[in-house]
Amino acid sequence: DRGIAISGTGVRNDFAVADKAVRAEGVRVAKAWIEVAARLGAPVVRVFAGPQAPLKDWQTASGNAKREEVEKWMADDLRACAEHGATFGVIVAVQNHGDFLSTGPEHVSLLERVNHPWCGPLVDTGKYLTDDPYADIAMMAPHAVNWQIKETLGSSLKSPPTDFRKLARIIRDGGYRGFLPIETLAMGRQDYNPFVEVDRVLAAMREAIAELK
Repeated sequence: DRGIAISGTGVRNDFAVADKAVRAEGVRVAKAWIEVAARLGAPVVRVFAGPQAPLKDWQTASGNAKREEVEKWMADDLRACAEHGATFGVIVAVQNHGDFLSTGPEHVSLLERVNHPWCGPLVDTGKYLTDDPYADIAMMAPHAVNWQIKETLGSSLKSPPTDFRKLARIIRDGGYRGFLPIETLAMGRQDYNPFVEVDRVLAAMREAIAELK
């Protein structure tokens, strides 16, 4: 009504947990928010793989199940969400959030197992925990359905600052043409002001994108 486009919305879910009831509740919530997204005109719903607090890692959450088995749980649940998304015209965007998806190859592996046209990656530029996060970002860029642009390549002030020019080139070269949402984090800063930080990152991304033309 106010002329503001909504790039997407999201839910908190855990598909790494061994408890089937918890996973089923995650599917239910995701499906409900797919319908909300459709009413809002949002093109994607962000979902997680897992785990969520208070569980700290996917091995604990899964009861030390094998990675391949956990990936199958996730893929089955994500496929169910994607089927619902297809009905309502909303893409299910799987974010590399949490320790199960900390590299590009892990992200690709899960999505290939889902194997559904209405499920794709949401690329969080600050959550590929590798020696060269830009390589992981470049791997995912051609497949990305949405993004979270971060000011650092991690969730700490000790993380390297994002090279927005390099990032913009990767996104352009990957063929992405959608929204580029920005997310900033306090990261322990007492003087953190999201309005200031978002404006700073927005200006840096706009400058980097302008230089591509």
